[in-house]
Amino acid sequence: MSISRRSILKVASLFALVPLAPKLLSATEADMAKHASKMGEVMSKASEMKYVTSLVKNGEVITGAHWGILKASIKNGKVVSSSAALKGVPNPLQTVTADLIYTKSRIKYPMVRKSYLEDPHNNKPELRGKDEWVRVPYEKAIKLISSALKETRANKGAKGVFAGSYGWKSSGNMHNSITLLKRFMAMSGGFVDTTETYSTAAIRVIMPYVVGGLQIYDAQTTYPVILSDSKVVVIWGANPINTLKIAWTISDGSGLEFFNKLKASGKKIICIDPIGSETVRFFQGVKNSEWITPRPNTDVALMLGIMHTMYTTKKYDKKFVDTYTTGFDKFLDYMLGKTDGVVKDAAWANSISKVDVKTIKYLAKVMFENRTMIMAGWGMQRAHHGEQPHWMLVTLASMIGQIGLPGGGYGFSYHYGNNGSPRAKAAVVGGMDMGKNGNPSNAHFPVARIADALLHPGKTIDYKGTKVTYPDIELVYWVGGNPFHHHQDINNLLKAWQKPKAVIVHDPYWTATARHADIVMPISTQYERDDISMSGEYSNINIVPMKALVERQYEAKDDYEVFSDLAKEAGIYEEYTEGKTPAQWIEEFYNEALKQAKAEHINMPDFKTFWKANKPITFEVPEEAKNFVISADFREDPILNALGTPSGRIEIYSETIAKYNYDDCRAYPSWFEPAEWLGMKDKPAEFHMISSHPEYRLHSQLDNTSLKAKYNIAGREPIWINEEDAKRKGIKTGDVVRVFNARGEVLAGAYVTKNMRKGVVNLSEGAWYNPDSKGLCKNGCANVLTLDIPTSKLADGNCAHTALVNVEKYKGKVPQVDIFEEPKNMKV
Repeated sequence: MSISRRSILKVASLFALVPLAPKLLSATEADMAKHASKMGEVMSKASEMKYVTSLVKNGEVITGAHWGILKASIKNGKVVSSSAALKGVPNPLQTVTADLIYTKSRIKYPMVRKSYLEDPHNNKPELRGKDEWVRVPYEKAIKLISSALKETRANKGAKGVFAGSYGWKSSGNMHNSITLLKRFMAMSGGFVDTTETYSTAAIRVIMPYVVGGLQIYDAQTTYPVILSDSKVVVIWGANPINTLKIAWTISDGSGLEFFNKLKASGKKIICIDPIGSETVRFFQGVKNSEWITPRPNTDVALMLGIMHTMYTTKKYDKKFVDTYTTGFDKFLDYMLGKTDGVVKDAAWANSISKVDVKTIKYLAKVMFENRTMIMAGWGMQRAHHGEQPHWMLVTLASMIGQIGLPGGGYGFSYHYGNNGSPRAKAAVVGGMDMGKNGNPSNAHFPVARIADALLHPGKTIDYKGTKVTYPDIELVYWVGGNPFHHHQDINNLLKAWQKPKAVIVHDPYWTATARHADIVMPISTQYERDDISMSGEYSNINIVPMKALVERQYEAKDDYEVFSDLAKEAGIYEEYTEGKTPAQWIEEFYNEALKQAKAEHINMPDFKTFWKANKPITFEVPEEAKNFVISADFREDPILNALGTPSGRIEIYSETIAKYNYDDCRAYPSWFEPAEWLGMKDKPAEFHMISSHPEYRLHSQLDNTSLKAKYNIAGREPIWINEEDAKRKGIKTGDVVRVFNARGEVLAGAYVTKNMRKGVVNLSEGAWYNPDSKGLCKNGCANVLTLDIPTSKLADGNCAHTALVNVEKYKGKVPQVDIFEEPKNMKV
């Protein structure tokens, strides 16, 4: 498929000629009815052939989700239960498919905010989240969206339209809502996009300077190699027992199986984490397992203390450092205190991290003297100066000297997507894309700066050695995500959200993001449409038929249908759809994989046979794939297999970063005091709050299911608090507590435990934002309390884990959580 720049400009010129929204709104419902037959012709192509084959009314059907390959039981056209389709470690997330289809929080119809419907040009944006909702016909909603887009582009051009939509959209290669949005926006004139992610901004920016690539998404040394060759496994700031229940595509479940084998292996397991996570508890009581609890945001200081010990005891690999790295001498001057007068020894590290000197020296000895794999998570880089921890960890691993050896070195994504699974010899299914020409606009900014961008159009920020100027955004289009969960300091986001002239949201559910929109489109769940996907981001072990389980509920539409109809309005319908229905796209994606299979002599059935079989295709894993070791080729020949850095080696000192002259990110990894932490002289609040990934959700997904009964306390999100802290505050398990700071306040249910470092509390992210009239979140949304500042001028990532809060027993009348139902102010 192709579209010329000339065609794009032609469409853009048409936008300036269309009537403005008030004229559209003057039409009567009778006029809309007359227009409906014509619109029906427009919409017929995208909605026809909704399913590859007819739906099963009674029986079992295979589909997939982020939490695995599912087998759903259907009776009389309704899902009654779901479970894992393949054997593996039990995953409770796989059991609530019916909840997601039949929940009271479904958006049933196209809805428009009353003030927007009355006058789009004077729509009282301050009433977003409070205004009355009015049901409109689907065709009218399409016209409203189309008019808003055309008017915005006529006034502001592509830089007035934000479609850098971000989130964990549902699984599936066809119905990838974010790609479908960007495809439409790119073909219809361009849009403002985002860079980086909330999950990994700091690490994904810093790693190319250090090792010449992202590494966070690279295949890691495989599970079999670790089980065979590692003697010590250090799990640093990661919680794989929690996060391996999910995957970006469809989880293959292999990660949890690996950690069960690791638990039984007898290897020394060292968990470094201020909270007693699921992973910490998983290994508790196991012989040779240990738990070390530094203060939050002090990992860099702890690493420095370890490295100083290694250097002064001469228990480090000088040959590896000299051969495979550059800039160690400059870093050494910093570590030894020659640059700033502060020696970064174990005693200094103890004063910051509160890990005792004996333990620091022990870590230096045990990691150097044993084949050690350091599995580092992403949580510690979602903090102020988040670029530093993983850069420092690479430096530590370089001193240990085992990078590129079987079972040694480090890995940055053993907690994500079952990374470590050997790669199968597979044919890989593709999916939708933005089209050959991509986005004609080059406007973008880091995603974690969305509130700052909306509040301060024209502001220029530093970013990766360049300057980025925020555009003046008038229209926000969000699909496949929930920024009112993802973004930090929600009260600040609320102010920012009032700036655009129009906010359009696609969602199956009445999340806080949907409630703060102007136009809401009811979208089908992934269980109401056919799709296809690989299972296993790294293994590519299966092709999964994601079969529709039931009919689309109420007036729900697929994202593809909505954007196809908008494409018709914009005059790009044929270019957008290429004349294909979803069923035809799915078959095409499969057939492309089938071509790969034939070329590689891999046995695969034709599409009809595959779909009818109602089971995934499973590929074989070659023996050589099971022995993969990351960086082995670099270690073997650092000249022939040089890294992608300017020196070709690991850059402990970066000349490139040195030229940026940033005051918050030096040219070598180093300790910076965070904006908020427990070591401050004048703390703004008492406790350091960690907002970890939830045990029974994927961020905010699944918060509207019966899984809440497994974790909710007092009908809301639980907050974990150390038993000594709780006793001092007069708090018991089951109490409703008020958690607050200068940024906001929430209510949570107290869980008193010894599995928390003293002075630290954990309020998992992802609870649906549910404010009362004064802004108190009744459901315990952690991001009401977090800090919205950039990690540094280099990455501009988020600082979710840099937050101090107060906790007290709530004494008022406890309000009811009511976010999981339809808004009360609806006119249907």
